[in-house]
Amino acid sequence: MAELTELQKYEFRRSLEEVKKLQGRGTELISLYIPPTRQISDVANYLKGEYSQSSNIKSASTRKNVQGAISSILSRLKNFKQPPENGLVFFVGHRAIGADQTNMIQFCLEPPDPVPTFIYRCDSAFFTEPIEAMLTTKESYGLIVIDRGEATIGFLHGKRIVSVKNIQSLVPSKHGRGGQSARRFERSIEIAAHEYYKKVAGIANEAFLSQKNLKGVLIGGPGPTKDFFAKSEYLHYELQKKIVDTFDVGYTDEYGLKELVEKAREELKDLDLVREKNLMGRFFEEIRKTDGGLAIYGEEHIKNALLIGAVDTLIVSEDLRRVRLKLTCPTCGAKKDVMAEDSTVDIKCDKCSSFMKVDEVDDLVGELHKMAAANNTKVQFVSGDSEEGGLLLKGFGGLGGILRFRVS
Repeated sequence: MAELTELQKYEFRRSLEEVKKLQGRGTELISLYIPPTRQISDVANYLKGEYSQSSNIKSASTRKNVQGAISSILSRLKNFKQPPENGLVFFVGHRAIGADQTNMIQFCLEPPDPVPTFIYRCDSAFFTEPIEAMLTTKESYGLIVIDRGEATIGFLHGKRIVSVKNIQSLVPSKHGRGGQSARRFERSIEIAAHEYYKKVAGIANEAFLSQKNLKGVLIGGPGPTKDFFAKSEYLHYELQKKIVDTFDVGYTDEYGLKELVEKAREELKDLDLVREKNLMGRFFEEIRKTDGGLAIYGEEHIKNALLIGAVDTLIVSEDLRRVRLKLTCPTCGAKKDVMAEDSTVDIKCDKCSSFMKVDEVDDLVGELHKMAAANNTKVQFVSGDSEEGGLLLKGFGGLGGILRFRVS
C-alpha cells in the first residue's frame, strides 16, 4: 500500500478534527466506509436502495437532507472507477447552524490504512472511531528509570513520552552497625531491594507486554542499579530480549523519562521525535546567533522568503490550524473573506445577520507547501507533543524556517 505523505497525514488529521465537531439535527449525518475491495457499482446500488428507504422518513426536512446527502455521495462516486488503495471514507450531511438553519457539509477522505469493512451509518453525529485508530502511533518503546530510592515507568509512543507509574522504594539506606548485626541488616536490605525490583518489573511487564508494537526497552538511572536491574532478568523474558541498552540519567521521575530519551538519541536516530528535536535544536541555535543566523519566523516573512527561494527547510507545527474562507450570504448575496481555525465556524453576514455559506477553503499549510515545492524547499512537520514543538506553536505561531541565505 502507498504510504501517505506528511502533508496528506496533516490534512487527514485536520479534516477528522473538523468532522468530530459537527452535529446534525436528528439523523441527518451519513458516514460511509468503502473498503478497497468493494466495487463502486455495488456501493452505488446500495446507496440507491437507502435513498428509496429514506422516503419513509416522517420528518420532511430530515427526509430532504438525508436524500440530499445520499445524492451528493452518488455524484462524487462517479469520479471513481474503483476505490483508492486504502479505500474511501465519506462524511456528508447537514449540520445545524442555529436559527433553525442547516448547512451542507462534505468530506471525502483517503485514510492512511485500508478500510477493513463496509459501513453505512446515518446518525446525529459522524461515526469516526474506525479511522481514529488509524492515527495512533504504530511503534512504541518501553522506558524505565530506576535507582534504589525510586523508579518511573513510561512509554515513548512515536513523538509522545507518557508516564505510566512512579514507584517510591521502601529499601532502607546502608547502616553503620558492626559484626553479626551488620550482616543481618545487609541481608534485610537486599531482600527489600529484591522485592522492590520485582514490583517495578511487575508493573513494567503488565504495561509493556500489552503493547503489540513494542520495538524495544530503554533503561536509565544515575548509578549502577539500572545495570543490575537489566542484567538480573527481573523483566519478563520477552521484554528482556528487547532491552536496547542502559543509559546514565540524573533523575528517576517523569523528567528522567525525557532525559532517557535524550540520552538514547543515537539508538533512536530514525525515530520522528529525535529527528524533530535535532531540527528544532538547529532552528533555536540559529535564532541565538547575534546576527539572527539563518532562522526565519512569522507568516509574512516566511512567505516572502519562500517566493525568492531563500528557505532551505520550512518547519510546520502539526497542530497549526489556519484557513482562509470565502463566504457568500445566501440571503443578500454579500461576500466576505475571513481567516479561521477551521471551516466549521458559523459566521454571520454583516449586512443581514444571516449565516454565511462557505464557498471555498484555502488552508495556509497547503498554500505554504505549494510555495515550498516550487522552490525545492524541504517541509518538516513537528509535533506539538514535545517541548520544542510546543514552543514552535506558542512562541512562533506554528511556523519557522532555516534559510539557504540571509534575507533582509
